[in-house]
Amino acid sequence: MEIQILHNKSEILDYLMSSPALQVYSIGDLDNFFWPKTVWYSLKEEGEIKSIILLYVGMATPTLLAIYDSNYEPTKKLLQSIKSYLPAKFYAHLSPNLIDVFEENSIIESYGPHYKMELKKTANTIDDNSIRRLNADDTKMIEAFYAAAYPDNWFDKRMLDTNKYFGYFLDELLVGIAGIHVYSEEYKVAALGNIATLPKHRGNKIGQKLTSKLCHDLQKSIKHIGLNVKSDNIAAIKCYQNIGFEIVGSYDELFIKNY
Repeated sequence: MEIQILHNKSEILDYLMSSPALQVYSIGDLDNFFWPKTVWYSLKEEGEIKSIILLYVGMATPTLLAIYDSNYEPTKKLLQSIKSYLPAKFYAHLSPNLIDVFEENSIIESYGPHYKMELKKTANTIDDNSIRRLNADDTKMIEAFYAAAYPDNWFDKRMLDTNKYFGYFLDELLVGIAGIHVYSEEYKVAALGNIATLPKHRGNKIGQKLTSKLCHDLQKSIKHIGLNVKSDNIAAIKCYQNIGFEIVGSYDELFIKNY
């Protein structure tokens, strides 16, 4: 077994595309928009990649993605091998059986089990005059919306340049948003995110309409559309299932100290 840091996009992509539904986020990070902020650790056997772990350093606190398809052992070996090289603190998305690589007192906070979901059918066309596409000119309004509707949300305003954010308006008030965390036309992947509705307007299927509208738009250029959702968020999961998403995997989301 050999541990390597990979720099060849094609080599990385070939491995990730063996399970694109699980690896949407990592595939998206091959895009030039994200690539300079990535570190790709691999475990190889006789030159063949057996596991890849991604460290994304484009935020104040890095994020580690350790996601595998079926056999956890190569990824666990890789994680154990690179542990001492990881940052002092980082967020982590860990597939099952990987948490115990870290001592219990290393977990600063656990955000619980999450599901990975993938869109498995064509999204419905939504004709609703209350929906419009958002752009960079709407940044201040969007930030005010998230402060009220989703204070813990991570929003990167650069993603508005993709034109893949949609808002729902009632009497000129922005009451709902559906957007993306990852988008790459080159690699044909997108990961939904920043989906929220103002509390007083929930229960009216605004989120479902926006998400369906977004997915219909994405499917013009994207092959694999995924998302992450907390496993106890029953309302959100049902909403996504109504659109055509299916659960394809699970992982735990954590904040870890590594010292």
